[in-house]
Amino acid sequence: MKRTDITTRLAHNARAIRALIEGCTDAQLRWKPDAAIWSMLEVLCHLADEEELDFRSRLDVTLHHPGTAWSAIDPPSWVSERAYNEQDLVESLQRFLSQREQSIAWLLHLASPDWDAAYEHPKIGRMSARDIVTSWQAHDLLHLRQLTRLHFLWLQRQSPDARTDYAGNW
Repeated sequence: MKRTDITTRLAHNARAIRALIEGCTDAQLRWKPDAAIWSMLEVLCHLADEEELDFRSRLDVTLHHPGTAWSAIDPPSWVSERAYNEQDLVESLQRFLSQREQSIAWLLHLASPDWDAAYEHPKIGRMSARDIVTSWQAHDLLHLRQLTRLHFLWLQRQSPDARTDYAGNW
């Protein structure tokens, strides 16, 4: 597992996230197709918090502080507690990108990380550092899919009399 491969993927993912956010109207970024579905802005705020408080932090504990409990996090409750959908877009995007840059710099400066170092998660069991860093990249991809889906639904909403089936199946 090469750190440069990991950091390159994380950097590309951040650019893709930025590209899906920039150029959207404020209305589109805050729009929720359903009360239970996050808006684009909520996804972005979630990504910023996860970057700072989850992946980098928990990987650090796993690699450098074996036996130490991970800090508790509750991402689903943060959406309302932190009023994600009321946050400033520019500040939220900058916070995510800044946190991602810090993560990439931190990863590149790790001295011989032991990707087999593990943490015993109380719900899902043993998680190696390799599992965490791979999940970090996968987390980005899941949210890129979510942002793309929100774009698709917004397009359909803006063009209710137009068909999209010619484009192909979602």
